[in-house]
Amino acid sequence: MLRRNNAALLVFLLTTLLLANAQTGGTPSTLTPSSNQTAAQTSSQPASSQAPASAPQAAAIAAHSTSTQAAPPASGQTAPQNPDSSDSGVFVFRKEVDEVVLHATVVDNKQHIVTNLEKNNFSVFEDGHPQTITSFRHEDIPVAMCIVVDNSGSMREKRQKVNQAAINLVRASNPNDEVCIVNFNDEYYLDQDFTSSINKLKEGLEKIETRGGTALYDAVVATADHLKDSAKLEKKVLFVVTDGDDNESSETLEQAVRRLQIENGPTVYAIGILEGEEHVRRARRALQVMCEKTGGIAFLPKTLDEVDAISRTVAHDIRSQYTIGYKPTNPRSEGGYRSVKVDAHSGRDKLTVRTKSGYYAGLEPSSGAQ
Repeated sequence: MLRRNNAALLVFLLTTLLLANAQTGGTPSTLTPSSNQTAAQTSSQPASSQAPASAPQAAAIAAHSTSTQAAPPASGQTAPQNPDSSDSGVFVFRKEVDEVVLHATVVDNKQHIVTNLEKNNFSVFEDGHPQTITSFRHEDIPVAMCIVVDNSGSMREKRQKVNQAAINLVRASNPNDEVCIVNFNDEYYLDQDFTSSINKLKEGLEKIETRGGTALYDAVVATADHLKDSAKLEKKVLFVVTDGDDNESSETLEQAVRRLQIENGPTVYAIGILEGEEHVRRARRALQVMCEKTGGIAFLPKTLDEVDAISRTVAHDIRSQYTIGYKPTNPRSEGGYRSVKVDAHSGRDKLTVRTKSGYYAGLEPSSGAQ
């Protein structure tokens, strides 16, 4: 009698477990908030109540869903260059396995952008050795862009014009771009995660609490990590606006540049509104180094009124770039820093190519690497 009751109980328990398993899809799952949900929760809080990300946790600038990351192509395959139809219309360009991708702007001797070149007009060198170009595009492809804006006390009277310039940058860019907003002073905040919504971006830019110092390098490192970990689009841009010298970061300029120069890292554009700044020379050098090493431009306007026109220039520069891919003759597995040089030639015209000056192959360097 006791044995029969135990058997009946066992059948009941097994039946209950099977029914519960069928209702939940067969395997337990952990729900991770999506990027949009995280951004919405962040946006709903006043700026002063948001918990800043700490410098040691730069990579975790905001919670994000792993489902937003583009899946890498299978080994030995080259992903199509057309929009991925499975991504609901989002343009996701996936590079060939082990391919280094360069985004290059070409200008003539009058600094006019040149847009009519073909693959055979370019030569690529890595550590001085010629490389074979394996992919080439000259299309207005969408980008993942993070707008990083100084929120320190000295920016109080400048934010309105800076915010408008940032929105005009987005409006002049590819409509399929995905943009995030990071505001920083002595801390940094992801006030809007990746979106194409102008209204959401405006809300992120309007989270103004101009106080404290300037932790530019920490904000750049954290934002570069966020681009690497969360952006779905292959092409990445970091747009920085600041009016002063870094005086709060735990990172150094050299460490920030190393993080920017990870393989297929972002192109940096910057606007330095540096009039009246005590440490103008050092601030100017910092912006120029970050931009030149990654293939971007540092703009140093004399007046705040120039900022809006500069933002449109940046949008035009991004949309006019060539995308050049090559497989390094020196295996990526050997790691280390690789210098890069791209030449362009077209008849008698003297052309200048602006692209990243190099990258760290394989595993990215730690921010404190020497």
